[in-house]
Order: sequence, then C-alpha cells, then structure tokens
Amino acid sequence: MTAPTPVIPVPPADLPSTLGALRAAGHQYRTVKQELRDNLLARMRSGSARFPGIVGYDDSVLPEVERALLAGHDMVLLGERGQGKTRLIRSLGALLDEWTPVIPGSVLNEHPMHPLTPASRAQVAEAGDDQPVGWLHRSMRYGEKLATPDTSVGDLIGDVDPIRIAQGRTLGDPETIHFGLVPRTNRGIFAVNELPDLAERIQVALLNVLEERDIQVRGYQLRLPLDLLLVASANPEDYTNRGRIITPLKDRFGAEIRTHYPVDLELELALIRQEADLVAEVPEHVLEVLARFARAVRESPSVDPRSGVSARFAIAAAETVAGAALRRSGLLAASGTPEGRPEAAVARVGDAVSVTSTLRGKVEFESGEEGREIEVLAHLLRTATAETFRARLAGLDLSGFTALVEEGAAIETGELVGAAELLRQVGTVPGLAKVLDRLGLGDAPTPEEAAAAVEFVLEGLHLTRRLGKDVTDSGRTVYGGRG
Repeated sequence: MTAPTPVIPVPPADLPSTLGALRAAGHQYRTVKQELRDNLLARMRSGSARFPGIVGYDDSVLPEVERALLAGHDMVLLGERGQGKTRLIRSLGALLDEWTPVIPGSVLNEHPMHPLTPASRAQVAEAGDDQPVGWLHRSMRYGEKLATPDTSVGDLIGDVDPIRIAQGRTLGDPETIHFGLVPRTNRGIFAVNELPDLAERIQVALLNVLEERDIQVRGYQLRLPLDLLLVASANPEDYTNRGRIITPLKDRFGAEIRTHYPVDLELELALIRQEADLVAEVPEHVLEVLARFARAVRESPSVDPRSGVSARFAIAAAETVAGAALRRSGLLAASGTPEGRPEAAVARVGDAVSVTSTLRGKVEFESGEEGREIEVLAHLLRTATAETFRARLAGLDLSGFTALVEEGAAIETGELVGAAELLRQVGTVPGLAKVLDRLGLGDAPTPEEAAAAVEFVLEGLHLTRRLGKDVTDSGRTVYGGRG
C-alpha cells in the first residue's frame, strides 16, 4: 500500500502574478521575524487563539514564547521528553502569512523584492515589473531535523555539487552548491530537535547561520543573508549523557525556555481528551484513574526523574484501555446481550491492568528496581484507582454494595465478563443511582456504562479494605467477603 500523496495548497487566483502587480497591491517586504511579530500582535489584539492545541502552558511557557517572538529572538526549548516541545514548535508556523510571494523556481524561496543570489538579482533586474511571482503557502515554510550523531554539514547547510563543477562553474559560485535543509527553509521556520545530539562541528555551522546570517561550505563563504527563525529543542539529560550545546551557540539563542509536564490533574485530563484516539468509550472516571496513574509514575522515587515520563504515557494508556474494551466487545459479540444487541465497547477500570505490561517500556526505572517494573507500576495503578475512588465517591453510602457479599455470595467480573452478566449478579443495588450520578453517568446510562460504574465501586471498596478480592486461574476477578 502506497503512502497518500501530500496535498499542496493551491494559491487563490486573485493574488498578483507579477512584480509590478505586487507593488501596485501595496505589498511590503517583511522579514520572517517581522511577519511573526505582526501576526502575533494581530491575534493578541483580536483575542483569537494564538497557539491552538497547546495545553497546560497558558500561564508559563507560552508567555515566554510570545516575548521571544516579539523580541525577534531565536529560541531553544529545554525540557524532558514528552512535554510537547515539538508540538509547540510546529504550531509557530500558523503565525506566518498564509501566502507569501517567491521567485518561481528559487530553492531559497527568495522574495521578488529582496533577491539573494546573483542569478536571481540579475533575473529581477532584467525582467523588472514583468518578473513572474509565485506564491508559497505557510505549510511549506517549516523545516525540521531530528539531530543524530551522523547528521552532516551537507544535510543541514549544503555541499558542493560535483556535476555543476564539471559543467564549468567555479567553487565560489552559489550555483555550485546543493543547499541543505536550513537554506531551503529560507523565509521560514527551521527546527532542530534534540540539538545536543549534533556533533560540535555541526553546531558550529549553525552558529554561523545565527551570527553571520550566511553559510560556509567546504571552506567557501557564501554571503547569503538567510532570513529564518531558528528554534531548537533539547532534553537536560542530554547535556551529560549524549552531548551538549556548545557555549557560543547557546549564547546566540535569544531565549532559553523551560517546558514542563501538566501542572495539575485537570490539565493532564484535558491533554488526554485532546490527543488520545479512542476506539471505544472511556468513561471520565477511568480517564481520571489513568491521569492520576501517569502523575504517580512521574513522581515515583522508583522512576528516573532525569528521563521523565512523557505525556504520551497517559495518552497511550487511554488508547490501550479503549482497545481492551473493544476486544471484549468483539469476543462477546457471539453471545450478544439479553436485548439481542452486541456488547457495546465501554472501558472499565479493570481494563487498565494490561497497561502495566504494555507501557513499561516508556518508563526509565532506577537501577535498583530491575525486575520489579511491573510490580511498581501495578502498585501505582492501584494507588491512582483508590485516589480516584475517594475523590469521586467520597461521602456516599455504599453499604448496598458490601451487603451483596456479606452472606457469602461473590461477584465475578473481568476482561471477558459482559455487562449483562455483571449486572445480573448485582441486581438492584441501593445507592447505584447516586454512584452513576457522581460518575457523570446518571442520565440514562447504558448497561455497559452501569457495569463500568459497578466494577469501579467494587474495586474501590477492595482498595479501601471493605471487600475481598481474588483472581481465578481463568483470569476472572472475584469480589467477596471483607478486605
């Protein structure tokens, strides 16, 4: 199966097609940083969203980013993995003009009012107002490179093209250069992710771009005043483990901005809701368990704090739980429900157990915890479930649930126990309506949603030592007796 061809936006037909028409329309040349500044100020004054999709940074990181853009500073975002650094950098492209004029065929995206190379200057001088004008969409003005130790100067800056040399051009001629990613992003935004992974000699090449606004290839200096915003990201751990940002380069970035994980539970939940691609219904109380779980893992002394626990951990956990619910729905499809309809895919708190094994690779543990990874994660998941139980159902009379098993009865649930089977065992329980209301399921819940609420209560009562719990050899969970 072939990958889909990317859609290249088509410029509107009413845009000027010649340099003379461009001047007549009142167009003014602006640098990238002026463009970003003007458009950011326009959004501020209109009250429109400036960084849509960025969660949790409104009062901390985003004001610093805005100050850097308004000051015209290149910037480096510093933070642990999974803090949304790349997402934030990519969002900057939305602050560029939707369409910008270029000289058709220019690999450097040269502005027809501000040509850079000798060939383009000669072309514009000869054509005058009849110089054709092309238009470049802002989606094509963003370049990105994930830094790796094998990245070369040729990748980022460029190299001599031997074929053009063989055609008779001289080494000092810009036409002999096959330009790299940075010059090809001229008049745009270029991002270097994990900057410390770049070899120091490659960082020196970037230093020249930042300081002199020109490029050097094979000892030849080309006076090409590149116009771009350079943004980099780095993990503090990388400074000592894999490399460092050389001091002169670090000094050239006008702003160093520290990122962070969501500061509170609500922001963690908002991030999961926004980013998770859920294939089944995941009730709010289950999402809260996963958000608390991610925060508990992040704060655990058993986890290496220098590595961090990515926000993708909680997102992947929610998607895994939804996958478990869909699997149950598929496996129970043959039996159906008493109403003759298929089992709907609704996640329960018990589905989260699989997360401890499938996501342990996303967490860097301290050396003393080797072999105990799943045990540590399972403990933190139980803690998160108990905290959510207390937060959601504190003060409710749940004696109706404990009374179910006081006479020696047992309630079976588990990965492959259908909602109808679970609800049949429970019957009519005093207090269930209030539980459903507290969990946000009170407005005509489906049987699957009611089963999710019942299982959450049973697990919570077990974790607060009011119900016993056993797991059978077949994987079913049996609640009964006192904890």
